[in-house]
Amino acid sequence: MKLLIIGHSVEDHFIKDEKEEIKPGGIFYTVSTLNYFKGPLDEIVLLTAIEKNNYDLFASTFDNFDSNYFQTVDSIPKVFLKIYRDNERDECYNKITENLKISIENISSFDGILINMITGYDIKLEQLINLRKSFKGLIYFDVHTFSRGLDPDGKRSFRVIPDFKKWAGMLDFIQVNQHELLTLSSSKDPLEIVKEILNTGTKYLILTMEELGARIFFLDNKEVNSIFKPAMKVDATNKIGCGDIFGAVFFYNYFKDRDIGKSLELANNAAGYAATGIDFKEIKNLIKDASEFN
Repeated sequence: MKLLIIGHSVEDHFIKDEKEEIKPGGIFYTVSTLNYFKGPLDEIVLLTAIEKNNYDLFASTFDNFDSNYFQTVDSIPKVFLKIYRDNERDECYNKITENLKISIENISSFDGILINMITGYDIKLEQLINLRKSFKGLIYFDVHTFSRGLDPDGKRSFRVIPDFKKWAGMLDFIQVNQHELLTLSSSKDPLEIVKEILNTGTKYLILTMEELGARIFFLDNKEVNSIFKPAMKVDATNKIGCGDIFGAVFFYNYFKDRDIGKSLELANNAAGYAATGIDFKEIKNLIKDASEFN
């Protein structure tokens, strides 16, 4: 299996009790998960931007990938995060980089592409259109921060994404949480939004719902159908990276087994374990024990 991962790397700054903690963020969570989950014959290619001054933050994972696909920039985005137990987090960005450059030879050799819109500026619509012209395989798209606009002060607030139907028509899988779903259309009705997106040609819309679970929507004889998997009962102490880990696990397992129900369950469980604050390796082992992963 050969998979291409596209998304920005960011430097996360967590503010708590007036103290700041800096950690690797962005696409780091996606590829760290895949680095543990991939099999010996799998090839994962990472297309991202790096900064020499803080590469050490990412080295433990990024050193496992071909650096020929890394783009060096003066500064990757810095994200200042305030986390709330019962509300969506606040995000403020500075140093948002330009779009990633997509120039990969033999793009058709990949089985699938995962695009995680870490900053919302990872790729442009024109790039996606050109990518789709060259690539006939499956494209998985995590809406992520694409759901948020950019205020002059760097604050990211939810907005309706301009022309999202044009994006959706190029994609096979779209992942959103409950807040992000409402940014895909001007409609206020979640089911109507799902219908609109699926009618663009998107095969599956995945909705993650934190402690409630996850649901995957698809058309069956032109009617909306879905599969739901409830969340694990865990003591959630972490909200960072859970959606990225969910997407990576779903993406990998779908290509492995082509079973949307099983992939949804494994991804849901992985996100649940991630919410407890354990690391990527432990997540794989726990899933393997519980679901005979391999």
